Amino acid sequence: MGLAATYGADKFGLSFELYPPRTRAGEQALFRHVRELVACQPDFLTCTYGAGGSTRTKTLDVVSEVRRAFSVPVAAHLTCVDSSVDQLRAYLDAARAAGVDYIVALRGDPPQGQGEFRPPAGGLSHANELVALIRAEYPDFGVAVAGYPETHREAPSPEADVQFLRRKVDAGADVVITQLFYCNDDFFRFRERCEKAGIRVPIVPGILPVNNLAQIQRITTMCGARLPASLVSDLQAQDDAEWQYQVGVEYATRQVRQLVQRGVPGIHFYVLNKSSSTLAVLQAVRQL
Repeated sequence: MGLAATYGADKFGLSFELYPPRTRAGEQALFRHVRELVACQPDFLTCTYGAGGSTRTKTLDVVSEVRRAFSVPVAAHLTCVDSSVDQLRAYLDAARAAGVDYIVALRGDPPQGQGEFRPPAGGLSHANELVALIRAEYPDFGVAVAGYPETHREAPSPEADVQFLRRKVDAGADVVITQLFYCNDDFFRFRERCEKAGIRVPIVPGILPVNNLAQIQRITTMCGARLPASLVSDLQAQDDAEWQYQVGVEYATRQVRQLVQRGVPGIHFYVLNKSSSTLAVLQAVRQL
Protein backbone atom coordinates (compact mmCIF):
# COMPACT_ATOMS: atom_id res chain seq x y z
CA MET A 1 0.00 0.00 0.00
CA GLY A 2 1.33 3.43 -0.93
CA LEU A 3 1.82 6.18 1.62
CA ALA A 4 -1.13 8.24 0.40
CA ALA A 5 -3.43 5.22 0.77
CA THR A 6 -2.50 4.98 4.47
CA TYR A 7 -5.05 7.74 5.09
CA GLY A 8 -8.60 7.76 3.78
CA ALA A 9 -12.29 7.96 4.58
CA ASP A 10 -12.27 4.47 6.02
CA LYS A 11 -8.61 4.29 7.08
CA PHE A 12 -7.01 5.97 10.10
CA GLY A 13 -3.22 6.12 9.83
CA LEU A 14 -0.93 5.36 12.78
CA SER A 15 2.83 5.83 12.73
CA PHE A 16 5.73 6.02 15.17
CA GLU A 17 9.04 7.86 14.94
CA LEU A 18 12.34 6.47 16.24
CA TYR A 19 15.90 7.77 16.31
CA PRO A 20 19.14 5.79 15.95
CA PRO A 21 20.44 4.59 19.35
CA ARG A 22 24.05 5.39 20.20
CA THR A 23 24.97 2.19 22.01
CA ARG A 24 24.45 -1.55 21.73
CA ALA A 25 22.35 -1.48 24.89
CA GLY A 26 20.29 1.28 23.32
CA GLU A 27 19.72 -0.86 20.23
CA GLN A 28 18.52 -3.77 22.31
CA ALA A 29 16.16 -1.53 24.28
CA LEU A 30 14.86 0.06 21.08
CA PHE A 31 13.84 -3.24 19.56
CA ARG A 32 12.09 -4.31 22.75
CA HIS A 33 10.03 -1.14 22.50
CA VAL A 34 9.46 -1.60 18.77
CA ARG A 35 8.05 -5.05 19.45
CA GLU A 36 5.48 -3.47 21.78
CA LEU A 37 4.68 -0.68 19.35
CA VAL A 38 4.22 -3.06 16.42
CA ALA A 39 1.52 -4.83 18.43
CA CYS A 40 -0.57 -1.66 17.86
CA GLN A 41 -0.48 -2.43 14.12
CA PRO A 42 1.07 0.84 12.89
CA ASP A 43 1.00 1.62 9.20
CA PHE A 44 4.69 2.51 9.24
CA LEU A 45 7.62 3.48 11.44
CA THR A 46 10.06 6.29 10.68
CA CYS A 47 13.62 6.90 11.82
CA THR A 48 15.35 10.26 11.96
CA TYR A 49 19.10 10.89 12.12
CA GLY A 50 21.57 13.14 13.90
CA ALA A 51 22.43 16.72 13.01
CA GLY A 52 24.31 17.09 9.75
CA GLY A 53 23.61 13.49 8.78
CA SER A 54 25.83 12.10 11.52
CA THR A 55 23.84 8.86 11.85
CA ARG A 56 22.48 8.38 8.34
CA THR A 57 23.95 4.90 7.96
CA LYS A 58 22.60 3.90 11.36
CA THR A 59 19.16 5.17 10.34
CA LEU A 60 19.10 2.80 7.40
CA ASP A 61 20.34 -0.04 9.61
CA VAL A 62 17.50 0.57 12.05
CA VAL A 63 14.69 0.79 9.51
CA SER A 64 15.89 -2.17 7.47
CA GLU A 65 16.06 -4.32 10.61
CA VAL A 66 12.60 -3.14 11.72
CA ARG A 67 11.22 -4.04 8.32
CA ARG A 68 12.92 -7.43 8.30
CA ALA A 69 11.99 -8.36 11.85
CA PHE A 70 8.43 -7.06 11.96
CA SER A 71 7.27 -6.87 8.33
CA VAL A 72 6.04 -3.29 8.76
CA PRO A 73 6.61 -0.52 6.21
CA VAL A 74 9.36 1.93 7.15
CA ALA A 75 10.36 5.49 6.33
CA ALA A 76 13.83 7.04 6.50
CA HIS A 77 14.43 10.74 7.05
CA LEU A 78 16.56 12.66 4.57
CA THR A 79 17.69 16.29 4.77
CA CYS A 80 19.54 18.63 2.44
CA VAL A 81 22.12 19.47 5.12
CA ASP A 82 25.78 18.99 4.13
CA SER A 83 24.91 16.88 1.08
CA SER A 84 25.45 17.37 -2.60
CA VAL A 85 22.81 16.06 -4.98
CA ASP A 86 25.07 13.11 -5.73
CA GLN A 87 25.29 12.32 -2.03
CA LEU A 88 21.51 12.54 -1.74
CA ARG A 89 21.19 10.12 -4.64
CA ALA A 90 23.66 7.75 -2.96
CA TYR A 91 21.53 7.79 0.22
CA LEU A 92 18.35 7.18 -1.76
CA ASP A 93 20.04 4.30 -3.58
CA ALA A 94 21.07 2.81 -0.23
CA ALA A 95 17.56 3.33 1.15
CA ARG A 96 16.05 1.52 -1.80
CA ALA A 97 18.51 -1.34 -1.37
CA ALA A 98 17.64 -1.50 2.35
CA GLY A 99 13.96 -1.99 1.58
CA VAL A 100 12.81 1.46 2.72
CA ASP A 101 9.27 2.24 1.60
CA TYR A 102 8.97 5.97 2.24
CA ILE A 103 11.19 9.04 2.63
CA VAL A 104 10.55 11.92 5.04
CA ALA A 105 11.99 14.75 2.95
CA LEU A 106 13.26 17.76 4.92
CA ARG A 107 15.50 20.74 4.35
CA GLY A 108 16.96 20.19 7.81
CA ASP A 109 18.11 22.54 10.54
CA PRO A 110 21.44 24.37 10.28
CA PRO A 111 24.32 22.44 11.85
CA GLN A 112 25.22 23.43 15.39
CA GLY A 113 27.11 26.71 15.43
CA GLN A 114 25.72 27.80 12.06
CA GLY A 115 23.20 30.61 12.48
CA GLU A 116 21.29 29.99 9.28
CA PHE A 117 20.94 27.24 6.71
CA ARG A 118 23.44 27.47 3.90
CA PRO A 119 23.08 25.06 0.98
CA PRO A 120 26.19 22.92 0.46
CA ALA A 121 28.17 23.01 -2.74
CA GLY A 122 26.26 21.09 -5.37
CA GLY A 123 23.34 20.66 -2.97
CA LEU A 124 19.76 21.80 -2.55
CA SER A 125 18.35 24.83 -0.78
CA HIS A 126 14.78 23.78 0.01
CA ALA A 127 12.76 20.70 0.84
CA ASN A 128 10.56 21.10 -2.25
CA GLU A 129 13.69 20.60 -4.37
CA LEU A 130 14.39 17.36 -2.53
CA VAL A 131 10.80 16.19 -3.06
CA ALA A 132 11.12 17.00 -6.77
CA LEU A 133 14.37 15.01 -6.98
CA ILE A 134 12.74 11.98 -5.35
CA ARG A 135 9.65 12.18 -7.55
CA ALA A 136 11.71 12.49 -10.73
CA GLU A 137 14.33 9.82 -10.04
CA TYR A 138 12.90 7.59 -7.29
CA PRO A 139 9.16 7.47 -7.96
CA ASP A 140 8.75 4.20 -6.07
CA PHE A 141 9.20 6.00 -2.74
CA GLY A 142 6.27 7.52 -0.91
CA VAL A 143 7.16 11.01 0.35
CA ALA A 144 6.21 12.75 3.58
CA VAL A 145 7.08 16.36 4.41
CA ALA A 146 6.95 18.50 7.55
CA GLY A 147 4.35 21.07 8.53
CA TYR A 148 4.53 23.60 11.35
CA PRO A 149 1.30 24.37 13.27
CA GLU A 150 3.04 27.20 15.13
CA THR A 151 4.85 28.38 11.97
CA HIS A 152 8.45 27.62 11.07
CA ARG A 153 10.86 29.90 12.92
CA GLU A 154 12.33 31.23 9.67
CA ALA A 155 9.01 32.00 7.99
CA PRO A 156 7.99 35.68 7.86
CA SER A 157 4.33 34.84 8.57
CA PRO A 158 1.96 31.88 9.00
CA GLU A 159 0.57 32.51 5.52
CA ALA A 160 4.04 32.54 3.94
CA ASP A 161 4.91 29.34 5.79
CA VAL A 162 1.89 27.58 4.30
CA GLN A 163 2.92 28.76 0.83
CA PHE A 164 6.32 27.14 1.38
CA LEU A 165 4.46 23.97 2.37
CA ARG A 166 2.34 24.23 -0.76
CA ARG A 167 5.52 24.12 -2.85
CA LYS A 168 6.49 20.83 -1.21
CA VAL A 169 3.06 19.38 -1.88
CA ASP A 170 3.04 20.62 -5.47
CA ALA A 171 6.45 18.98 -5.95
CA GLY A 172 4.87 15.63 -5.13
CA ALA A 173 4.59 15.05 -1.38
CA ASP A 174 1.99 12.45 -0.40
CA VAL A 175 1.37 13.56 3.18
CA VAL A 176 2.23 16.31 5.67
CA ILE A 177 3.34 15.28 9.17
CA THR A 178 3.45 18.12 11.63
CA GLN A 179 6.01 19.22 14.15
CA LEU A 180 4.99 18.39 17.72
CA PHE A 181 2.58 20.81 19.39
CA TYR A 182 0.65 21.05 22.66
CA CYS A 183 -2.22 23.35 21.77
CA ASN A 184 -4.69 21.74 19.40
CA ASP A 185 -6.07 25.11 18.37
CA ASP A 186 -2.70 25.82 16.76
CA PHE A 187 -3.14 22.68 14.67
CA PHE A 188 -6.71 23.50 13.70
CA ARG A 189 -5.74 27.01 12.60
CA PHE A 190 -2.83 25.55 10.62
CA ARG A 191 -5.18 23.05 8.96
CA GLU A 192 -7.52 25.87 7.97
CA ARG A 193 -4.65 27.82 6.41
CA CYS A 194 -3.65 24.74 4.46
CA GLU A 195 -7.18 24.24 3.18
CA LYS A 196 -7.40 27.87 2.07
CA ALA A 197 -4.05 27.49 0.28
CA GLY A 198 -5.37 24.52 -1.69
CA ILE A 199 -3.34 21.84 0.08
CA ARG A 200 -5.32 18.63 -0.31
CA VAL A 201 -2.99 15.90 0.93
CA PRO A 202 -3.53 14.40 4.42
CA ILE A 203 -2.27 16.59 7.27
CA VAL A 204 -1.26 14.35 10.15
CA PRO A 205 -0.63 15.77 13.65
CA GLY A 206 2.63 14.84 15.35
CA ILE A 207 2.25 14.09 19.07
CA LEU A 208 4.94 13.72 21.73
CA PRO A 209 3.56 12.64 25.13
CA VAL A 210 5.45 14.41 27.91
CA ASN A 211 7.61 12.12 30.04
CA ASN A 212 9.12 14.80 32.28
CA LEU A 213 9.16 18.57 32.43
CA ALA A 214 12.90 19.18 32.06
CA GLN A 215 13.09 16.98 28.97
CA ILE A 216 10.14 18.57 27.20
CA GLN A 217 11.37 22.08 28.00
CA ARG A 218 14.65 21.25 26.25
CA ILE A 219 12.86 19.76 23.25
CA THR A 220 10.36 22.59 22.79
CA THR A 221 13.12 25.19 23.15
CA MET A 222 15.04 23.54 20.32
CA CYS A 223 12.10 23.14 17.96
CA GLY A 224 10.23 26.35 18.75
CA ALA A 225 7.04 24.77 20.09
CA ARG A 226 5.29 26.27 23.10
CA LEU A 227 4.12 24.60 26.28
CA PRO A 228 0.75 25.84 27.59
CA ALA A 229 1.04 27.42 31.03
CA SER A 230 -1.63 25.07 32.38
CA LEU A 231 0.39 22.02 31.34
CA VAL A 232 3.58 23.40 32.88
CA SER A 233 1.70 24.18 36.10
CA ASP A 234 0.32 20.65 36.29
CA LEU A 235 3.76 19.17 35.67
CA GLN A 236 5.27 21.36 38.39
CA ALA A 237 2.63 20.42 40.94
CA GLN A 238 4.83 17.57 42.16
CA ASP A 239 8.58 17.06 41.75
CA ASP A 240 8.04 13.41 41.01
CA ALA A 241 8.88 11.48 37.84
CA GLU A 242 5.82 9.22 37.98
CA TRP A 243 3.52 12.20 38.55
CA GLN A 244 4.92 14.05 35.53
CA TYR A 245 4.65 10.93 33.41
CA GLN A 246 0.98 10.51 34.31
CA VAL A 247 0.24 14.20 33.69
CA GLY A 248 1.86 13.86 30.26
CA VAL A 249 -0.11 10.74 29.36
CA GLU A 250 -3.41 12.30 30.43
CA TYR A 251 -2.69 15.50 28.53
CA ALA A 252 -1.73 13.64 25.34
CA THR A 253 -4.81 11.45 25.67
CA ARG A 254 -7.03 14.54 25.72
CA GLN A 255 -5.12 15.98 22.77
CA VAL A 256 -5.49 12.84 20.68
CA ARG A 257 -9.14 12.34 21.60
CA GLN A 258 -10.02 15.86 20.44
CA LEU A 259 -7.95 15.54 17.27
CA VAL A 260 -9.71 12.30 16.36
CA GLN A 261 -13.10 13.87 17.07
CA ARG A 262 -12.19 16.74 14.76
CA GLY A 263 -11.44 14.40 11.89
CA VAL A 264 -7.67 14.09 11.58
CA PRO A 265 -6.63 11.36 9.11
CA GLY A 266 -4.13 9.78 11.50
CA ILE A 267 -1.66 10.35 14.33
CA HIS A 268 2.13 10.31 14.20
CA PHE A 269 3.75 9.67 17.60
CA TYR A 270 7.25 10.85 18.44
CA VAL A 271 8.13 8.01 20.80
CA LEU A 272 11.73 8.93 21.77
CA ASN A 273 12.65 5.24 21.44
CA LYS A 274 10.32 4.30 24.28
CA SER A 275 6.88 2.79 24.14
CA SER A 276 5.19 3.09 27.52
CA SER A 277 3.67 6.59 27.29
CA THR A 278 2.55 6.17 23.68
CA LEU A 279 1.02 2.79 24.47
CA ALA A 280 -0.76 4.24 27.49
CA VAL A 281 -2.22 7.04 25.35
CA LEU A 282 -3.39 4.64 22.66
CA GLN A 283 -4.94 2.32 25.21
CA ALA A 284 -6.77 5.20 26.90
CA VAL A 285 -8.03 6.64 23.60
CA ARG A 286 -9.31 3.27 22.41
CA GLN A 287 -11.24 2.82 25.64
CA LEU A 288 -13.10 6.13 25.21
